[in-house]
Amino acid sequence: MNCPLCHTNNNIFFLKQEHHVFYCCKICDAKYRDISNYITAKAEKERYKLHNNDVDDKSYQNFVSPIVNYITANFDSNLSIGIDFGAGTGPVITKLLEEKNYTISVYDPFFHPNKSVLEKKYDYIVCCEVIEHFKSPKKEFVLLKKLLKSKGKIVCMTHLYENSINFKNWYYKNDPTHIFIYTKKTIGWIKENFGFSKLEINNRLIVFDK
Repeated sequence: MNCPLCHTNNNIFFLKQEHHVFYCCKICDAKYRDISNYITAKAEKERYKLHNNDVDDKSYQNFVSPIVNYITANFDSNLSIGIDFGAGTGPVITKLLEEKNYTISVYDPFFHPNKSVLEKKYDYIVCCEVIEHFKSPKKEFVLLKKLLKSKGKIVCMTHLYENSINFKNWYYKNDPTHIFIYTKKTIGWIKENFGFSKLEINNRLIVFDK
């Protein structure tokens, strides 16, 4: 199976388990799930409904706080607009930013499928625990960059894989909707090959500058 990001072929198996077959890309270093492991769109949507996405849940609000804090520190609420891309059933980031008078749209292919918001350009895009679900990460990052204004930022959160992690037992790969796992090298490959001007990585927080 070719890498869904850089399309390199003849990649090596990284893990062979029942329901969890992953490859390692020789070029961008991504770990990606074999297509035979993909669940149906219906099953994927039902799984997302099981997530604890109560916008008023304090632990959930605390989890997304790195993104919220980054936006409030780097963008003026009166001068910028954003989009919560892949917001899920409970767009908590949108709620928290709107409470601080930010203007932010919401998009999710399952729960907020209003494609008209994809026809505008934004100062910032937030993607919290979203990019690991991309079946076609190349297509999605092309879209995300297209949605940005000239000095815009994509602010993501995901759990990057490191060699110190036991992938076989790693909780993050056990989610069947997590089909594309990034490393720091993968993120760097995206920065260079999609023409982003700057990259920041701070634990789970990843920021691409246009």
